Amino acid sequence: MSDTVFAKIIRRELPATILYEDELVVAFRDISPQAPVHVLIVPKKVLPTLNDATEDDRLLLGHILLVARKIAQEEGIAEKGYRLVINTNPDGGQTVFHLHCHLLGGRPMGWPPG
Repeated sequence: MSDTVFAKIIRRELPATILYEDELVVAFRDISPQAPVHVLIVPKKVLPTLNDATEDDRLLLGHILLVARKIAQEEGIAEKGYRLVINTNPDGGQTVFHLHCHLLGGRPMGWPPG
């Protein structure tokens, strides 16, 4: 596994408020939240960016979305709405090069983002 901050959280070398974990992903609260609910869903498989995903990763990528839906329901934001974001590479806003999905909610999300 790579040595990103997310890999260290997955290996429990760094603390995090973990909300969900299974054999494929770990989900935890963002330490610098951009909304009242800001959770990161991170695959245990290291994919630096979405560009590195292959057809073999389609079940993993779908699983990330279903986990996001589950957490949104548990956090009480599913009915009013939430946003999912996957940043890819520097111009897309990615700062940690381990694929991850941001789940944001708990307030109205403006458009366009950024």
